[in-house]
Amino acid sequence: MNLRDLKYLIAVADHRHFGRAAAASFVSQPTLSTQLRKLEDELGVSLIERAPRKVMLTPIGVEIVERARRVVSEVEQMKEAARRSQRPEAGIVRLGIFPTLGPYLLPHVVPPIRLRFPDLQMLLVEEKSDELLARLRDGRLDAAILALPVHDDQLHHEYLFEEPFLLAVPEQHRLAKQKALTVDDLAREDLLLLEDGHCLRRQTLDVCQLAGAQEKSEFRATSLETLRQMVAANVGITLLPTLAVQPPVAHPQNIRLLSFSDSQPSREIAMFWRRSSAMSEFLAQLAATFRALPPGLLDNPLTGAAQEAAPPPDML
Repeated sequence: MNLRDLKYLIAVADHRHFGRAAAASFVSQPTLSTQLRKLEDELGVSLIERAPRKVMLTPIGVEIVERARRVVSEVEQMKEAARRSQRPEAGIVRLGIFPTLGPYLLPHVVPPIRLRFPDLQMLLVEEKSDELLARLRDGRLDAAILALPVHDDQLHHEYLFEEPFLLAVPEQHRLAKQKALTVDDLAREDLLLLEDGHCLRRQTLDVCQLAGAQEKSEFRATSLETLRQMVAANVGITLLPTLAVQPPVAHPQNIRLLSFSDSQPSREIAMFWRRSSAMSEFLAQLAATFRALPPGLLDNPLTGAAQEAAPPPDML
């Protein structure tokens, strides 16, 4: 048994296809199949159920793959620890971030990260939170930026910041005229939400439950940009994270952004990594760079003069 064969097995588990697994492993399909047969012979069990046009893992195969991932991950961590002991700030970091945060946070933090760590190469993975957690746990990611809470004793986290939500409403909406907004003002309102799987959907539902609001059930968006355009088209109202409305993001002029004056709905953001990670010391430094956001970035961009300059809907 060797690491190469374990990696072949993991590739088959990921791709569920011998040809694609072989291509991803940079070997021929016969070579990969032969080595996996030898692995099965050594273990004395069948790991893969081979059927025409279909590849599945046997129950014991699923368990062996999980163990193989941990073994391969630990070996990579050993190599990483040795290399980083010489140059902690150099090398590759595989960082996960969820879609309703990544495009809006990264433009503000990547330049200072490049300035502080010029030799660092960040490989960014944008996925929903559940998928990021799965990849982080099995070693396919070094760290992930997620919304709290996350309950996993095997993961360490560093708090980054709290991001307020703003209410986005069309200019014609009754709430657009209000200067002060409370959560209670959402009572009996129907909010546009994202589809299942997005952590922002769960967070917005929590606000709806608190305020007595409901979901506009006939519509579910696949992205924040869809939500933004639906509000602009006077289809409904929604909650938007503050970073998603900051420049350089283009914002439709016929949308009003309202801050809450009472219990401000928000989400808390943190960076997570495995407690066993050989990169822990460096990842703490990286988290500190993410935490140092520019002043005012988490404020409503339409407060003050910009908000007051916008004519009320009945004057348009």
